[in-house]
Amino acid sequence: MKIIVDSNIVFSAILNTKSHIGQILILGSTYFDFYTVDLLKVEITKHKSKIQKITEFTDAQFEETYDLIISKIRFVDDILISDKSLRNAINLTKDIDEDDTLFVALADHLKSKLWTGDKVLENGLRKLGYPNIITTTELFDIFIKKKLKRKGAL
Repeated sequence: MKIIVDSNIVFSAILNTKSHIGQILILGSTYFDFYTVDLLKVEITKHKSKIQKITEFTDAQFEETYDLIISKIRFVDDILISDKSLRNAINLTKDIDEDDTLFVALADHLKSKLWTGDKVLENGLRKLGYPNIITTTELFDIFIKKKLKRKGAL
């Protein structure tokens, strides 16, 4: 299953690797293929000091956690996203949050689900009839079922 990860999911995972979001990203790569756009690295770097202030991470701790999280995600250069997917995403996000356009475009381009913790984006896209959203709760349920099935518990 292909999952597009947006910035706030990665922020959340870095802030708390033991959370459901952190565990899905760190351990879920066995079951899911995580993708995002290169822009995410820029956003994380831009907010590094804020993340460090919240977590009280040293530079080394931040880098170790950041490297762990991003090692589980495939980064796609936005130049590879089709014009059609970009146009669709622009139309969907123009009245919600244009900063999320590339994530929505990548989800459309890869015919996959967008995993976001941004409720404004999620609700706005759902109102427009966009079906390719997956919540953390939904993804965690799938993750647990796959994990149990693999262990023979289901």
